[in-house]
Amino acid sequence: MTTHASALATPSATPLAEPPARFRDLIAAEWIKIRSLRSTPWVLALTILFVLGSAAAAALADKAAGSEPGEFLVYDAYPSTGYLTLILVAGSMGALTVVSEYSSGLIRTTTVAVPSRGAVVLAKAVVVAALWTAVGAAASIGSFLVSQAVLDVHDAGVPLTHSDVLRPLVASALLAPVCALVGLGLGVLLRHAAGTMLTGVFTLLMLPTMFSESNRWSADVKHAMVSAAWTRLVQTWEPDPGSLGYTATLPGAWIVYALWPLVTVTLAVLVVRHRDV
Repeated sequence: MTTHASALATPSATPLAEPPARFRDLIAAEWIKIRSLRSTPWVLALTILFVLGSAAAAALADKAAGSEPGEFLVYDAYPSTGYLTLILVAGSMGALTVVSEYSSGLIRTTTVAVPSRGAVVLAKAVVVAALWTAVGAAASIGSFLVSQAVLDVHDAGVPLTHSDVLRPLVASALLAPVCALVGLGLGVLLRHAAGTMLTGVFTLLMLPTMFSESNRWSADVKHAMVSAAWTRLVQTWEPDPGSLGYTATLPGAWIVYALWPLVTVTLAVLVVRHRDV
């Protein structure tokens, strides 16, 4: 009788195993982490405002505007000052989504709750890509509209349907998520805030300026950088055939856009699976 009672009690005493976290649950958790930071909306809003202000300032400073009616003045709509700043902020914020957890120790809690570390990194990548795509689109469309509103005073504005607008607009919109994902990947690989920030700034901003287009090998290295790819994609004119420099191709620039986030995030997923937190 005692044995029978013990056997009946055993199933009820066994704790039920909790189901593994679904990927959409990981995405929701990462979104909560990002939006719960009070600084996030301020940083995003100020970044967009700075990009828009740079476009307005560039358009106001363009004394030659209106000399060639119907021409799209691309560097008034997408000035390098605003978009190099966007590269810096997006890369830094992408890195902070990871390194902030390492510095606070929250990453240990995350890995205990979700042993699949690769899935956590991918969930972070999805949220970062979605958020910064929205920011990039707002900045790109906004800077175009602001610049054209200023240029309309000189009869130099063009509509959104102009034939030269689409590629610079898309390239400028995608610049933010590309850099944010690169920053996230570097954050997983390096794990330290200062080291990740310095590496991100050096890779995304400083390294391309160290190479010229006068030599083939130097041009190839320069064209493999994200900022150089963006510069090529926003150019609406064809390269000068008589130029002594080597110019990047448009397909090559799009490939650079795709490979940088793909390679860095893939490396991050592979490394995090075999490394202690």
